[in-house]
Amino acid sequence: MFRCHLVGPVACLAALATCVTQPAHAGDSASEWPRFRGPSANGVYSGGDLPTRWSHDSGIAWKVQLPGAGSSSPIVAGGHIYVTCYSGYAVPGESRGDLSNLKRHLLAIDPRDGSIVWQKAIPARLPESEHVRDHGYAASTPAADEDRVYVFFGKTGVLAFGHDGKELWRAPVGDGTHGWGSGASLVLDGDLLFVNASVESQSLIALQKKNGRLKWRVPGIREAWNTPLVVDGRGRRKELLIAMPKKVVAFEPRTGKPLWTCDTDITWYIVPSIIADRGVAYVLGGRSGVAAVAVRTGGRGNVTRSHRLWLSSKGSNVSSPILHDGHLYWVHDQQGIAYCADPRSGKLLYQERLPRGGQTYASPLLAGDRIYYLNRRGMTFVVAASPKFELIAQNDLQDGTRFDASPVPCGNRILIRSNRFLYCIGQE
Repeated sequence: MFRCHLVGPVACLAALATCVTQPAHAGDSASEWPRFRGPSANGVYSGGDLPTRWSHDSGIAWKVQLPGAGSSSPIVAGGHIYVTCYSGYAVPGESRGDLSNLKRHLLAIDPRDGSIVWQKAIPARLPESEHVRDHGYAASTPAADEDRVYVFFGKTGVLAFGHDGKELWRAPVGDGTHGWGSGASLVLDGDLLFVNASVESQSLIALQKKNGRLKWRVPGIREAWNTPLVVDGRGRRKELLIAMPKKVVAFEPRTGKPLWTCDTDITWYIVPSIIADRGVAYVLGGRSGVAAVAVRTGGRGNVTRSHRLWLSSKGSNVSSPILHDGHLYWVHDQQGIAYCADPRSGKLLYQERLPRGGQTYASPLLAGDRIYYLNRRGMTFVVAASPKFELIAQNDLQDGTRFDASPVPCGNRILIRSNRFLYCIGQE
């Protein structure tokens, strides 16, 4: 049973074709990417064609060494590229160090040349988890609007900065830690900021983005590492969706009031973000048994019998899907297998193993008629967005560290980050 606790009374500049910035509000321009998976939270870029071929020796406009590691994806907003990382403790390739030295960093980077405009170092609120497997201490992607950039640093909390780097507020969201760390990213809608604090307090939280004050909190959110999704339900009612083992739940975004729940039969923790289109939400997760579910939005109560459309044993444990032109695409993060399915039935149209595919934690990017899959070794596979599999190109940026962040468009360039560098792919 979910309960909501109400509290209190109920731009940015974006990189254009060559990453040279001009004024625009967040979400106004097809070139902007102010949050995880872009303005529409679906990984789809409508700003034009992107490069398809590059290597360490060609096709790189610039690269910058980061002051630490991280799995968060960069965003483009406020005239800057924003990216987070961590230093001082358990950085891959360095001595383990002392937990008391753990810091998170927020960097503002000039998209024209990769120079660092400003950076902020935020000491961790201790005690933190001493052993975070795979993902490190900076896995949540920032979000931005015309006034602020927002970051989520787990137990240390949610912080807001002006585009000039001035800290404006910080808000705690719980004291919990986990061996897998925190991974969900922030979501903005209207004057609210939504936080999946499943690790920190087993809660879904709404903060007032102006001052960080708590608007509402819903408890009972467990084993959910996915980023919440705001959708327009049937009748144009907005719904806030989040997935957990065995179910997906929807809430009213303004109040946190529960709207509906649907059994998914996915028994593992849930990492991939939900995508939705035309009143249907697609949920992936798990490693065995049921691994993908489609459910109609807009229901009331338990909608399993009335709104669940199909189940599939083919899914993804980490990487999120893409929906394009009546087809659903994703890659299995452990096996390196690319899938295409009919979203109306879940029927597979192809399953093809990518050459040297390996593990894939990054979510794919769609630009034009091409899908970009980036694996953990730094190999990017460019695949035709078509129900007939076609591998257009494969590009190698291996640098001895892991690539867990999702590729991000920056005008007619692509941003790719590893645990060591941020690369800008495109013409100089």
